[in-house]
Amino acid sequence: MHISAAIIILIYIPLSIPVKLFVWAVVKPLRKEDLRGKVVLITGASSGIGEELAYQYAKKGACLSLVARRKQALEGVAAAARERGSPDVLVVPADVSDPEQSRRAVEETVSHFGILNHLVANAGTWSICFFDEVTNITAFTKMMDVNFWGSVYPTYYALPHLKASKGKLVVSSSIAATAPASRLSLYNATKAAQLRFYETLRSELGSEVGITILTAGFVESEMTKGKAIQRDGEVAVDEEARDAQIGVFPVARVEKLCEAALNGIRRGDWYVTWPSMYRPVPLIACLAPEILTWQSYAMYNAKKGSPPLSQRMLDATGAKRFYPPSLRRHPGIKAERTADREEDAASNV
Repeated sequence: MHISAAIIILIYIPLSIPVKLFVWAVVKPLRKEDLRGKVVLITGASSGIGEELAYQYAKKGACLSLVARRKQALEGVAAAARERGSPDVLVVPADVSDPEQSRRAVEETVSHFGILNHLVANAGTWSICFFDEVTNITAFTKMMDVNFWGSVYPTYYALPHLKASKGKLVVSSSIAATAPASRLSLYNATKAAQLRFYETLRSELGSEVGITILTAGFVESEMTKGKAIQRDGEVAVDEEARDAQIGVFPVARVEKLCEAALNGIRRGDWYVTWPSMYRPVPLIACLAPEILTWQSYAMYNAKKGSPPLSQRMLDATGAKRFYPPSLRRHPGIKAERTADREEDAASNV
């Protein structure tokens, strides 16, 4: 094992770097995929990264199948996508954490368009609290259901169609899959499971289906607006917890992430990490995991009654003024909890 590691470090890596740079700088830009008329199914398309990816695909002339639980929100995204150039948009209200609804979403898409070229597995949720502060542990299975199984189920049903079209899988993971940030233990675990599943799937599929994994840092979305699963298992908005978690770390504009993501997807990149400052994290996690652990403990752990260092740094620097405007209180988020329940009830009638 030590000999293999030495060969990789001393021989393979130095030889592969110029080859990879040539492929990245010369070959891939010349082979960018033309998305005109391609059929793209996006889960979690009603807001955040899923919504913006729909707009980016639309600008390139792709046909869209938009999947999420909130039909009204999806219809708004669909209208905006058509205005941006998508020739055909299908709205499919579905909860992808349910296998049958995932199957239906894929089948309706293929029935409508006759083909499937890209699946964007984007649906997700998170929580912000210390593990030992959770008061209803069984409620957190919903996060694994959405973040992991909500990607795996549609992938399972879409895979035969993607193989037939030599298509692509796009997965919205997170840099949290490799960074052990405090107060995100269960979220980190779901993203780590998701990341390793798709890395393994890549080794099983080879060139049959391309796989691009998005490992984003903090990006404006409903989650960074404060919407999360609370310690009691309920979904609510907690901006104070959000502020303490983000601290002085930059929050990227979702348009910038999705522009970078679509460029990577069209090039066939294995990973797209944005903001770019997070790119060294997997290497640090591999070579010096103690640094990430120490940093996380120092930033987020504090004596009871005292704010964590991340919050104190945020207050001292005034860095919150650099958050994107969308991260200010969004009155619609709390109301969505009621809307979600109403749409869920309607779908079960």
